[in-house]
Amino acid sequence: MTDLTDEELAFTPIQRLTRDLREAARSLTPDEARYLVDYYYITQRDRIRAKHQLRTLQEAGEPASVLSWLYEQAKILEASIKRALDAYSAAHPVGEWARAHKGIGPVIAAGLLAHIDIKKAPTVGHIWRFAGLDPTVKWEKKTKRPWNADLKRLCWLLGESFVKVSGDEDAYYGQVYKARKELEVARNEAGKFADQAKASLEAKKYGKDTEAYKAYIAGKLPAARVHLRAERYAVKLFLSHIHGVWYEHEYGVPPPLPYPIAHLGHAHMIPPP
Repeated sequence: MTDLTDEELAFTPIQRLTRDLREAARSLTPDEARYLVDYYYITQRDRIRAKHQLRTLQEAGEPASVLSWLYEQAKILEASIKRALDAYSAAHPVGEWARAHKGIGPVIAAGLLAHIDIKKAPTVGHIWRFAGLDPTVKWEKKTKRPWNADLKRLCWLLGESFVKVSGDEDAYYGQVYKARKELEVARNEAGKFADQAKASLEAKKYGKDTEAYKAYIAGKLPAARVHLRAERYAVKLFLSHIHGVWYEHEYGVPPPLPYPIAHLGHAHMIPPP
């Protein structure tokens, strides 16, 4: 086999995922799956950037053959990684359960499977903390981040996905977000978050012309923060459900109740759909 030069290697077309590689993807290790999920989003970002640059050059009448090639290669790579993660997440019963819900695709499902270790999460609270969704956990200066940044970002993407499908009545978690958003807006308008608004003003300086300042000074939370509260609620409920499904699959018994429900008298448990 003849060795390729650096220039020839650079312009060798990316091969699509073969059937054998797709089959191999079903047995990826969590480390491999985490890497692929991260690389998928990097490739997606580069593909979108290349598309924008290509459009700009084409509109200006500038030559763009190399950039066009790069864009096409990025599309192939992105699609191939997605197919690998599709095989990985579909091979796991919990991944299959997650993907049955609108708003949860193969990449997000694969990321959750790869980041969460059910053997280290006797309750869903362990997952919430690991994902940076426990409001009692603070990141103090000069200390190690107390949550996993990649999982936290993945959960944000999950929340955004629920928002996108919230107009679909068959999207369970989209409807959870929608209903929670209406409740949070009503509470905000009624001044229920005045203490939080005051604390936010005391903790940070805001320009008086910003929407955040106008909301806080009126004793309310900004619209963007209300939106994020509703998103987090839907995401935390989903994580509670996937933990329950996964725990029972792993151990054959229902999981322990989350601490707020078991010990603090919070609302009853909402079962997985």
